[in-house]
Formats: sequence, structure tokens, C-alpha cells
Amino acid sequence: MQNASNILKQYWGFDSFRPLQEEIIESVLNRQDTVALLPTGGGKSVCFQVPAMLMEGICIVISPLIALMDDQVNKLQSQGIKAMALTGNISQNDLGILLDNCRYGNYKFLYLSPERLQQEMVQQRLQHFKINLIAIDEAHCISQWGNDFRPAYRNIAILKNLMPEVPFIALTATATAEVLEDTVQQLQLKSPAVFKKSFYRDNLAYITLQENDKLYRLETLLKKNNDPVIIYTGYRQQTVDVSNYLNNKGYNSTFFHGGITSEEKKKRLKNWIQENTPIMVATNAFGMGIDKANVRRVIHINIPDSIENYFQEAGRGGRDGELSNAILFYNNADIERVKSQNLNFLPTVTTAKIVYEKLCNYFQIPYGEGEFTTHNFSFNTFCLHYDLNPQRTFNTIQALDRLGVIKLSQEFGRKTNIRFLLSSNAVLNYLEPNNQRSIIAKTILRIYTGIFEQPTAINLELIQQKTGQSIETIIAVLKQMKRDKVIDLDLAHTDASITFIEPREDDRTINRIAKELEKQNRQKEKQLAAMLRFVENNSVCKSVQLLNYFGETDTTPCGLCNVCNTQKAVPTVAEIKLISEKILILLEQEPMTSRAITENLTFTEEKILYTLRQLMDVGKVKINSKNEYFLD
Repeated sequence: MQNASNILKQYWGFDSFRPLQEEIIESVLNRQDTVALLPTGGGKSVCFQVPAMLMEGICIVISPLIALMDDQVNKLQSQGIKAMALTGNISQNDLGILLDNCRYGNYKFLYLSPERLQQEMVQQRLQHFKINLIAIDEAHCISQWGNDFRPAYRNIAILKNLMPEVPFIALTATATAEVLEDTVQQLQLKSPAVFKKSFYRDNLAYITLQENDKLYRLETLLKKNNDPVIIYTGYRQQTVDVSNYLNNKGYNSTFFHGGITSEEKKKRLKNWIQENTPIMVATNAFGMGIDKANVRRVIHINIPDSIENYFQEAGRGGRDGELSNAILFYNNADIERVKSQNLNFLPTVTTAKIVYEKLCNYFQIPYGEGEFTTHNFSFNTFCLHYDLNPQRTFNTIQALDRLGVIKLSQEFGRKTNIRFLLSSNAVLNYLEPNNQRSIIAKTILRIYTGIFEQPTAINLELIQQKTGQSIETIIAVLKQMKRDKVIDLDLAHTDASITFIEPREDDRTINRIAKELEKQNRQKEKQLAAMLRFVENNSVCKSVQLLNYFGETDTTPCGLCNVCNTQKAVPTVAEIKLISEKILILLEQEPMTSRAITENLTFTEEKILYTLRQLMDVGKVKINSKNEYFLD
């Protein structure tokens, strides 16, 4: 381990390991399968990078996100360590060249997505590498009980069959006992050494606030300082709306979601990391692998669908050890909305039979045939053709993928994105001479708002319906507009490809997976119920609730969360008397909301609200239909 300490100092500049890192590294050096459960910011990458540097050969790293892979590869290269990530569209010829470079070029790390690992060429070439370690990052993605289940992760176990003597290390920041057991089983780990650091964060205050006017509350929080902030929203358009609102109020923010281009993502991430734009409003597409230590607040303005997601996102605050807040806004409408979105469209056995049969008919697959056939697939066209609910259909197709009936390509959900580069008047002048071009472009402008400000996903089939033009004509017009520098265009001809894994047998196919499908639905319901309990339970310390969910029962209240602070925020008798006098003086002038009263007094909001309740209990103050307090 002295050599490991030297490597840590030489390449990473640290004099000592963090808790459990040394034990994990020693396990790997002993060539034992290892599982490392460390909280966000706990230093997981060092646990496989340091031992890989000490052993002869190359470490294969399976990672779920391109951004995460690129970030780690860039860091390793900046430290003088040879590393490569095979991402993006690479031809078979180029793929072979890159793999040869990696094999003969003294590389220490090769990063692959689980989808890339499925390529036959990759599997064949890896068998000729001298591999010292296989690291699986975000390993919970392999478990069907984990919220981020990713079907392609299931095929990682093929490396165990190809290289049975190479040790595995599985790393994650979020795993219940159930997920951990499933992960070990799916990866076929042999008597693994499991290292689990407590998920307790002594510098992170978890706060849930029942709030109807979220934007007002957001402003009050942002006024306090200019430290970096992440604001998580539930959907793409909301990131745009909230960011625009904040910018109009004088705050410097940007937005981030899966629909913006890779270049824009890199630009916005860089500006946020360098704190040129300190406020990032984002969907859950932002954050995994983002290593920024001084994020002081992570704010959720919608309820996440699981504690796993919430815990990982909230954990991006305070990674430098300084006091930070993870704040979640909610109201009664949010609770009903998250139930509707996540439970009303679960894929039932009946729905699975309908969608599977229609998929087979759509691609004209005869009964008993179709095994391992692959077909280009436009999701929107499919739904329109059979008049299917898109959300329920999407969830059902994902379930069929998870359960091994079909396989979706990695590009599933990719859309054609365009952005107009000229002003609206300039665009209209450009369109005037060409009637066909004018019909198509004006239809797009009518349907999609914000298309001058940001890349916007468009539905080619919808444009086809509205204009009566063929898809080929629409694409030709868009390409010409790109050549004329009128628009930016990221063209996707189809959403996906679908491969049928087994011969068509209709109901018999679905009956074989029915129990597993129902089991997965129950798990989804269980996860959402746990999330809602956490949100609404204001009698037990928030940190204790989270730790109990992950199996840590020997815990004590954090003293930081809103539950603990409420218990500390009860004013003294003298304070109640003083605050009461100030409130009564204000209400003598006019009825006021609690917000207005708080803005006019210097006491904490908690103490003011407590005193208002006391005044109402003794009948000195009442509240009207406008939620204004007035003197009785």
C-alpha cells in the first residue's frame, strides 16, 4: 500500500486516502472482486484508478454517460496518464484502429459504454488485451430494482465469461440492500468484498418546503449569496421558463437538458464550472460525473420519482465539506402530479400484449419468426398509426426491452433539432420566393415556440401531416435552409432501431414475463411511495429518513434539516411577546400575508409563523380568504 500512496501523491497530489479508499484498493490489488458503495463525492474513481496504475496492463471502465467518460479521460490525460474513451459514431475501420492503438500504445484506461461493449469486434479484440481490472461505474444501473436500470448493463457479465481471472470492481453512490444483492448476482461476482461507507453527510442540510409560490421562494434563496447553484426541474420546457424568469429578475442563469446540442452542453457546463453563469437550471440530464466542489445549494422545484434519484442529485451539494443545503419545494398539486405521471402509465400485462402485437404487425413479422431481426423505428409514427398513448407506449416498450423481449438502440428518443439563426423578418424575406419552403418553415414556426432562442426538437411526422409534404421533401428543404445558413440542423431520420430477441409468439411471449412485469410495477410504486413519505414526514429528521431507506438504522438526527431546525426554532416566551407586539402593530394598518409580515420584521420566518399560530389560537388574529391575517 506504500506504492499506492506514492501513486496517489504522484498523480493526484493527495497525501492520504479518504475513508475506505485504502481498504478498497488493497482488495483490488489482491485480485478479489470488490463492491464499493461510497456517497457522492466520496472518491470512487480513485478506488479503481490507483490500483490499475500499479498493475501491469490496462483497466477497462464501463460507464453510462459520455460526459462522465470524457471528463475522467480528460483528467487522466492532464495527469500524464494514457486513457481513451470510445464514444460517438465510429466506423468499423476506425474502431479497429483505435482498439489497436489502445492495445499496443501502452494505454492504462479504456472507457466504454455498456452499449459499445455489445459490439462483436470490441469483445473479440478485448480478449487479446492484457486486462488488469474491469471497473463498472454507476453499477446500480445493472439492477432491475434500481431506479436507473439500463438493460445494456446486463451484458457486462459477458466479460466475466471471457476473462474469468480478471477482478471486477463495481462502484455506486446509491444502492439499497435489494439493489446491491441484484447487482452482485447480475455481474456474477465471486464472493465479493463489499465496502460501504455511511451515506451520512454531516455538512448537507436536507430541507423540504411546502410552497405554492415557488418562484418567489426561489428568489428569496438566491438573494442570500452568489455561490454556484443547481436548480432541478421536472421537464425540459420548465428549465427554459425558470431560467428566463431568473434572468429577467437580474440573476445570471442558464438551462441544461437532453435536447440541447453537445456543443451547447459543453459551453454551458464550462460557464457554470467557471462561475461565469453560477445558476444552472436543469433536468436530471445534468450532474452525473460533474465534479464541482463548492455547490452551496441544490434546489428541486419538483418532486423526483425516487429517493435514489433525489439522494444522488442532492448529494452534488457541498462536496468540499462546507455547509450546504439540499432544498425541495412541494405542494399538494405536485404530489398528485407525480403520482399521475408515474403510476397512471405503468405498463400492464394487457398493455404489453397490445403493444407487442402491434410492433410485430407494424414490421410484418409472421408468427414464429422474426428472431434477431432489426428494424428502423419511428416512435411517433408508430403511436399515430395505432392511436396509442405515447407515454404508456413508451413505458411499455422500455419494459419489453428490460425483460429481454426486444432491444432498443442507444439512439432511442433522439429527435431532429433545429434553431433559426436569422431574425424573424429576415426569415420571412428568405422564404418569400419559394412557396414549398415557405409552407414548411412557417408551419414549423407556428407549432414551435422558442425556436429562435434554442435548438428545438421537431416532429417530422407532425410537419408532414400539417403541410401535406412528404418526409423526404421536408428533409430536403431543411437541408437547403442549413446550407443557406438560415437554421442549425441536427437531423435524425428515425428515433430508434428495434431488434426482436425471440420469435413472435404474441400472448405466449408476454405471459412468460408477466410476473416480472408486475413485480417491476410494484417496485416503481414502492419507490414513489417512499419518496412521498420522505417529502411529507416532518416529524423525523430528514437525514435519518434517507439513511433508513438505504439500510442504515443506527443514526442520530443531523441538527441541520428543516425538521431539526423547526424543533430548535420555537421562540422563547420573551420572543413570542416581542414578535406578537410587532405583528399586531403591522396588522393595525392593514391585513397582511405571512410573506408580507416576514418581509417587514427581522425575526426568522419560523418564529414569526409560530407566533402567528399562537395569536390565532388565542383569537387575537384571524385569516381571510386571501390568506391575509387581520385583527379580530
